[in-house]
Amino acid sequence: MVGGGAAGLYTAIRAAREGAAVVLVSATPLAESSTYWAQGGLAAALADGDSPERHLADTLAAGRGAVRESAARVLCQEAPATVEDLAGLGVAFDLDAHGALALGLEGGHSARRIVHAGGAATGQRLIRRLSELVARDDRIQVLERSRAVALAVSHGRCVGVSLQDGRRVVSAATVLATGGAAAMWARTTNPPAAVGGGLLLAFAAGATLADLEFVQFHPTAVAASNGADGLLVTEAIRGEGALLLDGEGNRFVDELAPRDEVARAVAQQLSLTGPGSVTLDMRRVDPRLFPNVFDALCRAGIDARRELVPVAPAAHYVMGGIATDLEARATLPGLYAVGECSCTGLHGANRLASNSLTECFVFGARAARSAARGSQPAPGMRVEIAAADSPLPSSETRRALWAHAGLERDADGLKQLIDDPHPLACLIARCALTRRESRGAHRRRDFPQTESALDRRHVTISRGGEPRYEAWD
Repeated sequence: MVGGGAAGLYTAIRAAREGAAVVLVSATPLAESSTYWAQGGLAAALADGDSPERHLADTLAAGRGAVRESAARVLCQEAPATVEDLAGLGVAFDLDAHGALALGLEGGHSARRIVHAGGAATGQRLIRRLSELVARDDRIQVLERSRAVALAVSHGRCVGVSLQDGRRVVSAATVLATGGAAAMWARTTNPPAAVGGGLLLAFAAGATLADLEFVQFHPTAVAASNGADGLLVTEAIRGEGALLLDGEGNRFVDELAPRDEVARAVAQQLSLTGPGSVTLDMRRVDPRLFPNVFDALCRAGIDARRELVPVAPAAHYVMGGIATDLEARATLPGLYAVGECSCTGLHGANRLASNSLTECFVFGARAARSAARGSQPAPGMRVEIAAADSPLPSSETRRALWAHAGLERDADGLKQLIDDPHPLACLIARCALTRRESRGAHRRRDFPQTESALDRRHVTISRGGEPRYEAWD
């Protein structure tokens, strides 16, 4: 198990529950992963009048014709039981005045179905509780401050990982839960370590990647030069009445439309009227619902109870990743991927808000069940180490991705990225060049129309091959 975020912790817990012995490799101490900063909640159809089918319809609509419906159906059907399991593990979800789960509303959802813990502190609550459970479980060995630098492969099967300090962990199944890659872009809501290292580990070992061209830009990241630039203001705040205003104080977009639509509307306003001209009016929102967001803004010198908050889009979530089936199995036997480093296809071209945390747990449980059935590799086997070239992106690479693979892109800019020294930047560009249309978060200035022939087609790429389209069941 590689990764100490929500996906990795929960998958380890579920695998131990299945009777497996688990080694959890975490580059950071437990409770310090990227999930800790997650403000969003878990999407699950729990309210009267809501249903998994309605949740599915919203997911399909947000994904702009690129969703793998079988994966989305799994998520929507299994989400309610997942919330129940987490509550049983001691995660303290927010309750309403009647003692029922308090359900929030976010963009693209047709019903209140977002479960939070501590308002916008959901990530903190989840990580703390899951870390406690992992630390107490005798079946889980935790290797903190350890970094996986390569996958071990024998006869075409992944049989473990090699660590930076020279140790090797041999295993029947290897699960990557290494997080996303949105910090590859110059302006981002993500912590610096979210640069797709797990994707490059898998790719170097022979696994297929998919949907790298689909990158979601969050519309409401603080735009400021006082140290708060890129600070995420959760979409749930708009669900409670916050408004997006132009330079003259007028609304210009439905604040609860899917993220790709809102981000483009904000970017268009900024291009017309200049930086700092779009603001988020949070003055009607009760600060007690989102204390950590209001506090973070206050520390940055913005009193959101009385002032408008300058916002602009920032890279937030990469829908693509390591291609997996509905049991989280990668194309390389013995390898699994869960969370943001994976690509089940359920997000399509535009992730529906708060489906990502739900995905960590729904597919983490599936990965655990499947992985626990694997047999241990034979002793004395011949092992190849598939070392990955996964450097931190330079400031030049991050600026180039923002300029040439941002909210809008075209062939001229993407071709410049082909020659970028960072391998993931090159892979993103190659996939984006292949998709010669505009769909969801992928906007081509030179191909502005959506091609119906590409509905439910995923751009995949494997080591030594060219990007190609695949239709997934």
